[in-house]
This record gives sequence, structure tokens and C-alpha cells, in this order.
Amino acid sequence: MKKILLTCTIILIASSCRLGKSVVYFNDDVKINNEVKSLGPIIQVDDLLSINVSSLDQVSTAPFNLPNSTVITNTGYVLGSIPPVGYLVDGNGDINFPVIGKIHVQGENRFEIISELENKIKEYVSHPVISLRILNFKVTVLGEVNRPGTITIPNEKVTILEAIGISGDLTIFGERKNILVIREVNGEKKQFSVNINSNEIFNSPVYYLQQNDVIYVKPNRVKINSSVLNTSNAGVIISAISLFLTSYVIITKN
Repeated sequence: MKKILLTCTIILIASSCRLGKSVVYFNDDVKINNEVKSLGPIIQVDDLLSINVSSLDQVSTAPFNLPNSTVITNTGYVLGSIPPVGYLVDGNGDINFPVIGKIHVQGENRFEIISELENKIKEYVSHPVISLRILNFKVTVLGEVNRPGTITIPNEKVTILEAIGISGDLTIFGERKNILVIREVNGEKKQFSVNINSNEIFNSPVYYLQQNDVIYVKPNRVKINSSVLNTSNAGVIISAISLFLTSYVIITKN
């Protein structure tokens, strides 16, 4: 009996050591690639773009800017929320820009679109300055985090670690070695596996998130096993273990 207890104690200690290591972030010596950079989000269908054109001559740039949207009642107050003014990327990946017409933007980053617009607008405006941002940039975090949900990102730049932090961090039952990131690339859904126990995460293509990315933190084995050992059958299992130990003690005494 003493041998059994000693064996169980050793197993528990070894298991706790492994568990402790599994919940620590960045616990290896993988070399980090300091050249990993984000070129900004890649424009997708249904993105809502805010594009502003300015120059020293405000009159010449006026036709290239959308009017501000206001909803005023008879009392002079604004009722409800005002929808953001912007250019919605249609199903073909195009936006309809004033004066210029349709421009294909799907699959391009901010710098490419700004460069194209500058080349077209400078035919009408001297030294145009163009700013562009995505009004509906969001990511979704699901699974074993403390605050799952959809997060709106105002600055269009967020890492997977920041998104997890905004969601209240992983629960103790979150699987840290195989976090799933679902991303749409050229109209197709692609899956990426991320291990935040490893420094290799900093070299991952999904370290910087894109708009509409979905992060799913899977439950670990402890959570899965605990869901199996529910209240209805836990008593049966405990009774079976007790019966086994009682039988073992009786047999060893005889």
C-alpha cells in the first residue's frame, strides 16, 4: 500500500511540474526574428473605408471628400447613433470614388491604395495628401478566455497577444500550445496554429492580426475531462475507486 501511495505522489508531482510549464508563456529559447513587420491590413470585401483628401487648396479637394452625415431633429438634438461615412468595398472588391469612379482595392494594403489615388487625383489637385483607415476593423476571440467576444480596433493594428489581453487573458483551462486563428485570404478561410508557450509566436504570420480574424482558444485536457466527469457519473467513478482500494487492502492482508 505504501508503494502505491508513493507512486501516486510521484505521479502527482511530475504532473504538476508539467502543468506549471504548460501555462507559462514564452518558455523556450527560440530566436526571435526582429525583422517581422506589419504592412497594415489587407483590404477585404465589406470593409468600410474612410478616405480623406486634403491640400492647400480646400476648394479643389472638396469634390473628392464625402459630406459629413448629421441627423438633426426639430429640437436641434441628434437622435440615435450616426452611421460612419465611408466607402464600402463591394462584392467585386471595388469602391466608387468621387470624380475618379470605380477603384479595385481588395487584396491591397493602405500604401498601395493611397499611391494609386494620389496618381489619379494629382491630375485635378496639386500635391494631394490622402489619409485612409478602416472604420469597421474588428477581431473575434472565442473559447477559453475570460471575456470572449468581438473587439473593435480603432487603430487597425493589434497583435494576437494584445487581443487575448483585451479579452481578459486565457483561463487556466485554455490550450496554450494550439490556439487557432481563422483568417480569410483571397476569399478562402485559412487556419493557423499558434503556440504562445513558444517565442516562435513572434515570427508567426498571424502575430499581427487582420480585420475579421477569429481566434479560438481550445479547452485543454483537464477541461475536457472535467466535462466528462460531470455530477451524474462522478459518484459512480468514486465508488468504483473506493471499492477497488478496499478490495486491494483486504486481499493484501490475507
